[in-house]
Amino acid sequence: MSTPFPTAAATPRPLALNGENNAASLTDPDNAPAVRLLTETLQEATRRNASDIHIEPTEHGWRVRLRIDGVLHEIPRPPAHLRDAFVTRVKVLARLDIAERRVPQDGRLRIATTPHRVEDYRVNSLPTLFGEKLVLRRLDALPADLSLDSLGLDPQQRKAVDAAIRAPHGLVLVTGPTGSGKTLSLYCFLNLLNGEARNLCSVEDPAEIQLAGINQVSVREKAGLTFAVALRAFLRQDPDVIMVGEIRDNETADVAVKAAQTGHLVLSTLHTNDAPAAVARLIDIGVEPYNLAAALRMVTAQRLVRRLCIACRQPAPHSAATLEAAGFAEPQLDGWQPYAASGCAACHGIGYRGRVGIHQVMPVSEAMRELIVASAGVHELARLAQTEQVATLRDAALARVRDGTTSLAEALAATEVA
Repeated sequence: MSTPFPTAAATPRPLALNGENNAASLTDPDNAPAVRLLTETLQEATRRNASDIHIEPTEHGWRVRLRIDGVLHEIPRPPAHLRDAFVTRVKVLARLDIAERRVPQDGRLRIATTPHRVEDYRVNSLPTLFGEKLVLRRLDALPADLSLDSLGLDPQQRKAVDAAIRAPHGLVLVTGPTGSGKTLSLYCFLNLLNGEARNLCSVEDPAEIQLAGINQVSVREKAGLTFAVALRAFLRQDPDVIMVGEIRDNETADVAVKAAQTGHLVLSTLHTNDAPAAVARLIDIGVEPYNLAAALRMVTAQRLVRRLCIACRQPAPHSAATLEAAGFAEPQLDGWQPYAASGCAACHGIGYRGRVGIHQVMPVSEAMRELIVASAGVHELARLAQTEQVATLRDAALARVRDGTTSLAEALAATEVA
């Protein structure tokens, strides 16, 4: 009987940065105002659980915005004369070239924001019209709970996902736009499969969470280490499960599909609006339909919607016509109204606190495989999925409105159809 590694809920941690475990110090007596401002900015980002910090130059100054639950919020504007010192301080800590301001740069830093707290950031600089813009991604903002239960799947969806990722081979795809939590879903899948009896390999751009027991590789395109190169190397490493951070091109897609056909479980992401569109996307980039039909086991699509603040949410009466136009059935409307955001001290006046996933989970049935081999269009695949009782993203979002988790406005915005 295999012995599982410690679960990721107890062990996930950001990777050691710059090859070191020691945190940088914010103390710099030669530039105290900029150092204090950086400390206050990072502490505010932590306090409000921001995922990203945007430092943006303007014509006559600069601004700082925090991405909180997927939405950017500006904080009080800092003094204009501190902009250059602030940017330089961040670049020094991230080991970027402070003399280079003409091309983008990437770096990482580890900072002790308080005597008892160390945080990790991924840093990117971008030259703009008025100076360098910096974006700091808070790696510590990634959640520690990497169980399937944390994804927000309904019972039927969870059962389908569990069956697909426990299969001995095949391709499982997670789709959605940037920032929809696709990579986190893959980490949850890996965490469930992680054990002594399996060899798990992942290639990511970059690897942001270290999971004990998984062989993780970060893409380094300048050195020739691409997704496709790493994937081919994995196939010589006797893998059971392979995670590919993203399928971007025909070469990666071809190797991933063939790996899924030759006894490996392959997990990856794709940028499409919904699950049926993933099939058309892979065929468009050159995957042969008969190979895709043989390899594909399940496609999920997902979005993140903001949770209403429980402390201040308010009932928001809507007309029956409005609710029916959104997608609610008439029998669902009796004696019920959705909630809307209000705003209080607990949510910093926003009305929302945290986010939750909404999902479309599409197992690939035999009927679906026949349509794939026939190079059927997205609409035909979507109609079959509907016949097979696959809930759409709008259905999943409305279920969250129905149980009071989010507002109707948030649900409609997240599932707007172009």
